[in-house]
Amino acid sequence: MPMRYLKDVVTLQYQPEKCTGCGMCVDVCPHAVFEMNGKKAQMTDRDLCIECGACLSNCPFGAISVRPGVGCAWAIMLSAWKGRPTPSCD
Repeated sequence: MPMRYLKDVVTLQYQPEKCTGCGMCVDVCPHAVFEMNGKKAQMTDRDLCIECGACLSNCPFGAISVRPGVGCAWAIMLSAWKGRPTPSCD
């Protein structure tokens, strides 16, 4: 299971009433933050989110919002841009 980084700081928000059950969030999330429960997605553990934005970019119904680039994914990208050793986020 992926590591939780900081408790209750992730910007991820999910509105299940907008979910149509397409499952795209489940398919694209690298840390399995979403899973299907019947015909709707549900969050497994919000604190696993690395705020990469994959779910946001792939939800055609606006059920997900997140500020990409403020979490672990941002730390990895920033390290790469600055030529520093890449931090491990898992």
